[in-house]
Amino acid sequence: MMRWTPHATVACVIEDAGRFLLVEERSNGQTVLNQPAGHLEPGERIVDGARREALEETGWEVEIDALLGFYTFTSAHNQTCYHRFCFAAKPTRHRPELELDACILDTHWLTLEEIREQAHRLRSPMVLQGIEDYLAGTRYPLELLVELD
Repeated sequence: MMRWTPHATVACVIEDAGRFLLVEERSNGQTVLNQPAGHLEPGERIVDGARREALEETGWEVEIDALLGFYTFTSAHNQTCYHRFCFAAKPTRHRPELELDACILDTHWLTLEEIREQAHRLRSPMVLQGIEDYLAGTRYPLELLVELD
């Protein structure tokens, strides 16, 4: 019997003056837009993983304010189930000297309207859902996450 193994991922909704930081990346042969996001590394704390992914994919250090939600999505492309911890984050320091992850083609600060206009390019429905939850004021305290050693 095959064991069901969802992928644990983290993402950040990073907003500044009404614009959201997205990455342009290649996925399954297509160029897509996504939040700075990725898989947790073994032994990594959830919030630390979100900060790391933001820095590696955008060159921005961020301050994580709150949990927006825990999202589940199964990709029709590969039947992989993703469990995404999505956070509200503020950009604090840009580090343009850093080399971005190899899969990142570019970064973009986009308005909600610009993101909706490109909805067909979003990597998954979790991207827009996270932004809409952020704009709706959804916030959960980080203390909701309990990570035991």
